[in-house]
Amino acid sequence: MKDMKNIILPALIAAIILDSPPAIAQAPAKAVAKKPAPTARAVYRRPSDEELKKRLTPIQFSVTRRDDTEMPFRNAYWDNHEAGIYVDIVSGEPLFSSLDKYDSGTGWPSFWKPLEPANIRTKTDFKIGYPRTEVRSKNADSHLGHLFDDGPRPTGLRYCMNSAAMRFIPVARLEAEGYGRYLPLFKEKR
Repeated sequence: MKDMKNIILPALIAAIILDSPPAIAQAPAKAVAKKPAPTARAVYRRPSDEELKKRLTPIQFSVTRRDDTEMPFRNAYWDNHEAGIYVDIVSGEPLFSSLDKYDSGTGWPSFWKPLEPANIRTKTDFKIGYPRTEVRSKNADSHLGHLFDDGPRPTGLRYCMNSAAMRFIPVARLEAEGYGRYLPLFKEKR
């Protein structure tokens, strides 16, 4: 037991000082970004920009890291009607569900609420000359899109997202990809 304290305590102290999780709790960034461990609490991290440039397409990198916006109606998920969840393309953190997706007519995938509100953060952005609410992923800090107050009931919100910032996981793949905890949501709706 004393040997375990000698290993864990220094790792925890280093994590506090460096403001990052202890190394013993970290999974390789590449594996985490593609398939989070099938545990109740996966660790979602952003790999380095150098690694992301190798792994992502130019538009995915540009949207998530440079805060760009993809073209409407010319993206992967604006018209996707398959059941499943949308995760951050960078970290794999769960963001939205097809159960909360709707056709906003904008040409981008739109949702009236996040699947995991704790994985979403917002901030005001003035990039086009007036204030808008930018939506970012909490752990990877990926630019996802913007939030508007013209959505459907019950929230009245429209999370207008970039397909390039997300990866879609169909219901049939949830368990295999480590997101099995979301299967009950889709079984209830059948």
